[in-house]
Amino acid sequence: MSNSNPVYPVIWHDDRVLLIDQTRLPQEYSVVEICHYQDMAAAIQTMIVRGAPAIGVAAAYGIYLGAREIATTDRQQFLSELETVAETLRQTRPTAVNLFWAIARMLKTARGTLGSVDHLKGVLLETAQTIQAEDLQTCRAIGEHGLNALPKTPEKLRLLTHCNAGALATAGYGTALGVVRSAWIAGRLERLYADETRPRLQGAKLTAWECVQEGIPVTVIAEGMAAHCMNRGMVDAVVVGADRIAANGDTANKIGTYQLAIAAQAHGIPFFVAAPFSTVDFELASGREIPIEERDPAELYQIGSTRLTPERGVDYYNPAFDVTPASLIAAIVTERGAIAPGELAQWQGVQAG
Repeated sequence: MSNSNPVYPVIWHDDRVLLIDQTRLPQEYSVVEICHYQDMAAAIQTMIVRGAPAIGVAAAYGIYLGAREIATTDRQQFLSELETVAETLRQTRPTAVNLFWAIARMLKTARGTLGSVDHLKGVLLETAQTIQAEDLQTCRAIGEHGLNALPKTPEKLRLLTHCNAGALATAGYGTALGVVRSAWIAGRLERLYADETRPRLQGAKLTAWECVQEGIPVTVIAEGMAAHCMNRGMVDAVVVGADRIAANGDTANKIGTYQLAIAAQAHGIPFFVAAPFSTVDFELASGREIPIEERDPAELYQIGSTRLTPERGVDYYNPAFDVTPASLIAAIVTERGAIAPGELAQWQGVQAG
């Protein structure tokens, strides 16, 4: 067991961004080159890159790519056109707060930096690289704090996760899967159960793929099997990621998370959320205010080119996320430690970045 992890979904290399195309995993490992901010927006929208922290990193580079394309030496005109770039990127995924956090940090840097437009562009690239490096460090800290928060018994834990909150969803290492990695490295993991996560199957495709890369024992289950596994005593704790956390601790994560939390509570199993502190949106009092993205119904009625439902007479509802009430969450694990949901408000005003 080692803590080395070769999976980095966003890489800056040779004046361009390289993205692992997550829509092709696990059948094919391929890399997409991104040189223009419109292409980055499309990559985020189509989930070539996905996962809240990874989206934030990608958006930061997208701001720089857009800045690089602005052909003016006038500072005010540059800042005005940069706002247009930012708005394009904001429209891609409305639920993931890290997207907005990273864009806001990049714009704040641009506005607060003196010097020529060329100098501003260089500083924006440095800021995007800093955001990426900080996220990797953050994920490793989340992993360690999560390990310390997990139940002390049994010694070898059976953990359950939903969707993919691993290296592919971050700058590397992962949030929820970072906790799993840390448990594996420490010799405390017996097995990970990964919900397949319909309709896009991120658990079956991505989480399982990551585990295979490192030899982490993983069993894929349909989310409809989770309560059964809990009832059979097969699960000691649940660890999931988050796309946005309200000030009261209500948490938006991939659709299916809420019912998993209900099942965990019914079986007396601790339910943990692992996410960077930047995922907390103190401007939202509760989860009722979190915008929920609705995606193309094609994700429901077909897999690949195979149609699953009747072609006529069927309606579809495809929310990408649901909101788990804070009352069902044992702790929110951040780089600052494992925080009880009700204590988040104490951190308002000291948010990083």
